[in-house]
Amino acid sequence: MKGFFGKHISAPIEAAPLAVFRILFGVMMLLGIVRFWSYGWIEKLYIQPKFFFSYYGFEWVKPLGVYTYLIFIICGLSAIFVALGYKYRMAIIVFFLSFTYIELMDKTTYLNHYYFISLLSFLMIFLPANAYFSLDAKLNPKKAFQKIPAWTVNGIKLMLGIVYFYAGLAKLNSDWLFEAMPLKIWLPSKFDTPLLGQFLHEEWVQYAFSWFGAGYDLAIPFLLLYKKTRPFAFLMVVVFHVTTRVLFPIGMFPYVMIVSTLIFFDSSFHHKLLSYVSGLFRIPKNRFDNGQVLVLTSNVKTNSKLVVIAVFFAVQLLMPWRYLAYPGELFWTEEGYRFSWRVMLMEKSGYAQFKVVSKDSGRWFYVDNSDFLTPFQEKQMSFQPDFILEYAHYLKRHFEKDGHKNVQIFVDCRVALNGRLSTTYIDPKVDLAQERESFEHKSWIIPFTDEIKGI
Repeated sequence: MKGFFGKHISAPIEAAPLAVFRILFGVMMLLGIVRFWSYGWIEKLYIQPKFFFSYYGFEWVKPLGVYTYLIFIICGLSAIFVALGYKYRMAIIVFFLSFTYIELMDKTTYLNHYYFISLLSFLMIFLPANAYFSLDAKLNPKKAFQKIPAWTVNGIKLMLGIVYFYAGLAKLNSDWLFEAMPLKIWLPSKFDTPLLGQFLHEEWVQYAFSWFGAGYDLAIPFLLLYKKTRPFAFLMVVVFHVTTRVLFPIGMFPYVMIVSTLIFFDSSFHHKLLSYVSGLFRIPKNRFDNGQVLVLTSNVKTNSKLVVIAVFFAVQLLMPWRYLAYPGELFWTEEGYRFSWRVMLMEKSGYAQFKVVSKDSGRWFYVDNSDFLTPFQEKQMSFQPDFILEYAHYLKRHFEKDGHKNVQIFVDCRVALNGRLSTTYIDPKVDLAQERESFEHKSWIIPFTDEIKGI
């Protein structure tokens, strides 16, 4: 155990890989914010809607009207400071808080890579990413270090490994491997893609994509760890993520994963990158090569930090398994689905018509969802039970405020999963206005009538 601790936790290693990671992370996050703004998504997703879906326990996190733009400005500026390594600790904390606030404003926009960025930025709060090749190191040479404890780099490798490996495990199910679902549904729309499109109509290609995707996710962390397989593994990373970016609208995530995996390369590679940056911007790199070592000392502050990191990774390792605490098919109920690195595993479509009933008079009417939700919100709501429940409570509050008394909310909801025929999803006899959100199983979800085998 001591040997493992010494080699992977406390042993001094070059700080260059962490410095490169910090720079690339900051640049990619800034580009992401600029891209989001330039596409008009702030207005479309956070200003125009009348209603926003909340994460359980974070109902207080809401867009701030026109001031929502200020949150994005703060997030972008903090990303610049992170890249420069200036006032790094404060910058990464501000980035984590602002980015996570943006992520929590509306559950409709949930994506695995947003969650990944929040986790990564939280982890970076505890890393000395400004110890080398940063403005902080330049302005305060006493806090400049050429070597840092191994855990600070290995922690990022572990985070990336968890994302990939769990994404691979999630693909070990009968729909993905033996039915090529949902790729059979998605790929036909890409027949006009240059070069690739002419092959996508072949069924064997759809199966090959499914099997390769599972094998890639499971193997890539280990292939990146070993020096002999690392160049080939990185080539696979580039090919895989560029291909997925061409075929699917998944934004900046492929590029973030490509630049993040550079941290697996030896320090000599990162020194070359930094030397190139030094020449480009006329930064004297040799001033940072001071030979100083940041030693992992045993004190209350360091031990507390390591405990936080250990708990953090324990949560990341256990979180994807929480679905085992719920009955029924995970893809159907989605209880324990989010925050578990289940990436692009299902195609779900739904129809949800809400019925408002006055319990006193017996009068009723149907709701036009477009009066309250954007098309994107309505689409996401129609097949996710927690969305349906939250929307039902909103409708109850709205119509009671509008003068209706003792309102009941029922829903006629049908959902199709991975090419199957749509079936009733929510018990139409249940008054959703009386149901409460919690971590308990939602018994009013109609059980899945088929079987999906696997993890």
